[in-house]
Amino acid sequence: MAIGSQNAFVLRQGIRREHVLPLVAFCALSDALLILAGIGGAGVLIRGNDTLMQATRYGGALFLASYGGFAARRAWRGNHMQLDQSQGVTLAAALTACFGFTFLNPHVYLDTVVLLGSIANQLPDPGRWVFGAGACVGSVLWFSALGFGARYLAPLFQTTTAWRVLDSVIALTMFALALMLLLG
Repeated sequence: MAIGSQNAFVLRQGIRREHVLPLVAFCALSDALLILAGIGGAGVLIRGNDTLMQATRYGGALFLASYGGFAARRAWRGNHMQLDQSQGVTLAAALTACFGFTFLNPHVYLDTVVLLGSIANQLPDPGRWVFGAGACVGSVLWFSALGFGARYLAPLFQTTTAWRVLDSVIALTMFALALMLLLG
């Protein structure tokens, strides 16, 4: 599993212990939806629709660059983030951001719908659906470990420097992903 924009966001929220269960559930359900759509044949439609891919590509790049800018600003300012809820985001804002990281990211479609769908569809029935179920279970395990396991990193994030480093890495990751989308 690569740490992309969605994973970096879940990790950050997990460290803060903020809206972890809804975010983990949203990410796992989104993955399941996309995996099952790929097995059902949506990957063929996505590969053949250049307009959809271009719109998602540029929208995703803008979204990722914006979030990278916010992370860079947090890193630059060096505000020491407390691990309580006083400086947090609302559940609606967290889910909206997670929605963007999930559905405005063309890599999500390529990895789940196209790649996993293509692999699964090489298997005869019911094997492709069993493969899909296994991929869905893997997604639940991954996001659960990432979101709920991140709290064990919280002691490392008691200093401004640690948050600055994390936000810098997140900013660089978002900018790199946005650039890859634009050049891709």
